[in-house]
Amino acid sequence: MEKTAVYPGSFDPVTNGHWDVVERGLRLFDRIIVAIATNGTKDPLFTIEERLEMLNKTFEGLPRVEVDSFDGLLVDYVEKRGAGAILRGLRAVSDFEHEFQMALMNRKLNKNIQTVFLMTGLRWIYISSSIIKEAARFGGDTRGMVPDIVCEKLKQKFSKA
Repeated sequence: MEKTAVYPGSFDPVTNGHWDVVERGLRLFDRIIVAIATNGTKDPLFTIEERLEMLNKTFEGLPRVEVDSFDGLLVDYVEKRGAGAILRGLRAVSDFEHEFQMALMNRKLNKNIQTVFLMTGLRWIYISSSIIKEAARFGGDTRGMVPDIVCEKLKQKFSKA
């Protein structure tokens, strides 16, 4: 039986830390669905279409990775896609409290879906989408911290500002 996990997030934008979690998650799961949550409370820099494009380009060499988006409850989406797990990355202890609360709520909503946490590789522990956007907004070089397509899109986005 195929083991599938959903890796949800805003991915605004995708970073090399996200890549790291997916790459290592593929050692545990047969398939990972990287899914953009479209109903978040965040005010995104990139549209859903732009994020889907960047994610598809980022993971195009990994046939066991699928990119999608969803609206509504995560556990409903996970169940609909036939997955048994939610994959989440943790950078620091500060991430844990929020992620732990979400995992408990998801468990309460659907006890058949497990949450699996992977620590982000040390090399990416300081990176977040928010920090990347802030650096790019002020002309910082984000190469090596995000996929090449993201560097290009950030430059385009902030050259218009």
